[in-house]
Amino acid sequence: MESSSEGDTTLLPILLQAATHAFSATQFTILIIIILILLLLTAITAGAETAYFSLTAKDINYLKLKEDNNARKILYLLEQPKRLLATILVANNFINIAIVIATNLLVNQMLPPTISPMVSFFIQVIAVTFLLVLFGEVLPKVYATQNNLKMAIFSAPVLTIMSRFFRVVTDMLVSSTNYIENKLGKKTGNNISNEDFEHAIELTVGHTATREEVNIFKGILKFGNITARQIMRTRMDVSGISFDLSFPEVQKLAIEVGYSRMPVYKESLDKIAGIIHTKDFLPHTEDDHFDWHALMRPAYFVHEGKLIEDLLKEFQQKRIHFAVVVDEFGGTSGIVTLEDIMEEIIGDIKDEFDDDDLHFKKIDDSNFIFEGKTLINDVARMIGLPSDTFEDVRGESDSLAGLILEISGKFPAVNETISYRHFDFTVLNIDKMRIQRVKLTINNEEEEEA
Repeated sequence: MESSSEGDTTLLPILLQAATHAFSATQFTILIIIILILLLLTAITAGAETAYFSLTAKDINYLKLKEDNNARKILYLLEQPKRLLATILVANNFINIAIVIATNLLVNQMLPPTISPMVSFFIQVIAVTFLLVLFGEVLPKVYATQNNLKMAIFSAPVLTIMSRFFRVVTDMLVSSTNYIENKLGKKTGNNISNEDFEHAIELTVGHTATREEVNIFKGILKFGNITARQIMRTRMDVSGISFDLSFPEVQKLAIEVGYSRMPVYKESLDKIAGIIHTKDFLPHTEDDHFDWHALMRPAYFVHEGKLIEDLLKEFQQKRIHFAVVVDEFGGTSGIVTLEDIMEEIIGDIKDEFDDDDLHFKKIDDSNFIFEGKTLINDVARMIGLPSDTFEDVRGESDSLAGLILEISGKFPAVNETISYRHFDFTVLNIDKMRIQRVKLTINNEEEEEA
């Protein structure tokens, strides 16, 4: 043992000598450096776990546009998320074990030989726990939560090397977890998703009920989770009546828009004064000087987060068909009617004023054209998708145009295609920074297994 060189920089001789002899100054310094490197690696792996699995569709699209080697590495790693997670966990455990061993050696050398073994043990536990929790968990994960894209780019080269180094171990873990999921997952799973319920509806009533009846069952299933904001007609599409208009002007406007109920506003739609029913005009159509303001009814206001299940009950109790939807600041977000609520259950209700091609056109089973203002819920319903298909990427958006902006992270150009999973959104028309028409293509390729 005494013949070991003091300048030997390999880890194994240092650990072997530490078992019986004190370190030299050089070896002591090398051990500290090794611990610091291991702490850096465990911080990178811990932060990467948070960063990679919190990347949004917007972040992924941003990385696809970057001509950067690290961006390509990130996309490659995310192609197999199970293997990526296994690599992070395996590497993190190996590094943590190395930190425990190295830290204990260092503490043993720093403590006086007369100290009690029990006291030495507690000091080592406290030292190792402090280092691992603070530098290996808390700090990197807090940073990664706030800077997930930066952390993902920074850690990409390290994770790429680790994925190759631990390839055999991670493949064994992924294979074993897949086996367990296939054998036990279906038997032990207690959580039933909406898709499972919809499939059950198809199996139980699909062979006896019509397609419309099956869709009604599915609409009832989803009804309790839909908010007023998701089905409302947005502010940009609301036809209101200015409080200052004359009676002939009000009648002309009512005829042009064709609605039976309209909000009356002062100055702007944020100041709704009431609701007017056009049927109330009938006894006074010959009197151009009639004061139509006397026909106004109080407006009913609801918050945009109100569930339509509760709103339907209030409509029934108050015997009203129309509500103004307001945001958290009290401004008008849009309007919602009894017809909008019922359409969530029984499907679109058409009348003589509806234009079938205005919002939706089916080219074939895989290609559709929508107006950008079409609500995401309506898009899903029209093409036969679950209402929560885009829940992970829709953010605060309710319309198809808003969904595209959420996914792309920027304002797209005409004919630009934005992709999410097996959906392609091609922007066909833009007018005054508003996405007017969108072509939605559903690719036939099966989505890769997560």
